[in-house]
Amino acid sequence: MTSPAIEVRNLSKTFGNGRRALRDVSLTVGRGEMVALIGASGSGKSSLLRQIAGLALADRDDVSEVRVLGRTVQRGGRPGRDANALRASVGVVFQQFNLVGRLSLLTNVATGVLGRVPRWRGNLGLFTREEKMLAMAALDRVGIAEQAGQRASTLSGGQQQRGAIARALVQGAQVLLADEPIASLDPKAARRVMDILTAISREEGMTVLVSLHQVDYAIRFCQRTLALRGGRVVYDGPSSALTPAFLSELYGSESEELILPALDTVPADRPEPRRLATATGIAAADRGQYGQPMKKAVGLI
Repeated sequence: MTSPAIEVRNLSKTFGNGRRALRDVSLTVGRGEMVALIGASGSGKSSLLRQIAGLALADRDDVSEVRVLGRTVQRGGRPGRDANALRASVGVVFQQFNLVGRLSLLTNVATGVLGRVPRWRGNLGLFTREEKMLAMAALDRVGIAEQAGQRASTLSGGQQQRGAIARALVQGAQVLLADEPIASLDPKAARRVMDILTAISREEGMTVLVSLHQVDYAIRFCQRTLALRGGRVVYDGPSSALTPAFLSELYGSESEELILPALDTVPADRPEPRRLATATGIAAADRGQYGQPMKKAVGLI
């Protein structure tokens, strides 16, 4: 039997000021599943994602454990032996995109290979033609290949977030943790990003755990939702059950933070991104699919 993609058992986290961010959290996420993580501000969503990613450690104890893809990220508040080896398999997308503004979008996305190239080459930003084309293929996958040569700082928020997702694809991540990836975006861009995450999970079999401040997006894009309140899991079940009345039961007055107007009122963004005919996209670029500026950027001319 295949193990879950994500397993969390009896996880608690207390900050130095004594605030409890997580309280005895246990959950599993299946391979290829896309699950929403909801909660009002301060509910523990970001803390939980950081624990799963291995970016932070839980309280020291003898019972807690986080496993990803069957390997231990941390146990008892101590890093697992497999923590470093797992980094390439776990992509993390943040609310603020984390792209380097002065670098081109293509270079930002190509940094996804840093975990599997010599450190000196990564430090110098020296990427091979194949690595650049892998980045181009990922950019095409999320629908922004034409912006490859632009500085990241000139892109819209939605484009930057799609660039961050493309970087995770180049990384070869099997699990994607998205920490409120649409919180800084307008409704059209937010819907576009959620469409892309859904397509990647469905078509690539990637496991996606996405924290959301907006329940309507959880209902629309994720069949299952985990709800946190005060650092505890207070609901784990079908997203369709998250009616305003049920949310009011779970969160009381905090439920007002989580309810937005229906997404049917939000106009669709641009057409779905294309899928490349080749794994790396080299053939497509050689045919001029990306135009002269992009071909120059990746060293084809």
